[in-house]
Amino acid sequence: MPKLSKRFENLVTKIEDRAYLPLEAIQLVKETANAKFDETIEAHARLGIDPKYTDQQLRTTVALPNGTGQSIRIAVVARGEKVAQAKSAGADLSGEDELIDSISKGEMNFDLLIATPDMMPKVAKLGRVLGPRGLMPNPKAGTVTTDLDSAIKEFKAGKLEFRADRAGIVHVRFGKASFSAESLLENLKMLQETIDRNKPSGAKGRYWKSLFLTSTMGPSVEVDITALQEMLQDQ
Repeated sequence: MPKLSKRFENLVTKIEDRAYLPLEAIQLVKETANAKFDETIEAHARLGIDPKYTDQQLRTTVALPNGTGQSIRIAVVARGEKVAQAKSAGADLSGEDELIDSISKGEMNFDLLIATPDMMPKVAKLGRVLGPRGLMPNPKAGTVTTDLDSAIKEFKAGKLEFRADRAGIVHVRFGKASFSAESLLENLKMLQETIDRNKPSGAKGRYWKSLFLTSTMGPSVEVDITALQEMLQDQ
């Protein structure tokens, strides 16, 4: 086990072994995000699902009201005039067969891949390189679409795709340490509502197991999920 730095050990002493109220947890995460850069704030939710069953899988998107504070590189696989349309809408990369060829060679200078429906048969063949990185376009995630202009602008503005991993845990970045606590709370509330709204039909028993927040270089803080669910959006 790697040895913890004195900085991290000191931060851990500020965290009590309990679930904090949402705003209190966020304020504590901001306080312990004291690295020399603007740390990313992340949420890690353990859900009572087993994603190996198709009716217990969770994959969707969330439009964070205050964005993520991060810029993302978007690539678009399209055909004909749609290639130019994607570029004018703000795509960092756009192309047809040439882009597919470069992706097949492992050249993936992007964080999100969008494809038009007519190109999906070709994109599907890239499953071995896109799948492990979670980059395969999916209609449910809004990354297979003919409305490239709206899709690109939404994802650039802070719309995020997320899914539960094999252990049923959702990992989502939802802001920066420089955000106000209120802005982070609004983003977290939207994330919680999205996860609840998209509860898999096969989920049984207790849906939310735990929710922890953390910064890039800081310790994790547990959130009282019931208190978060009972909050009104404008509070």
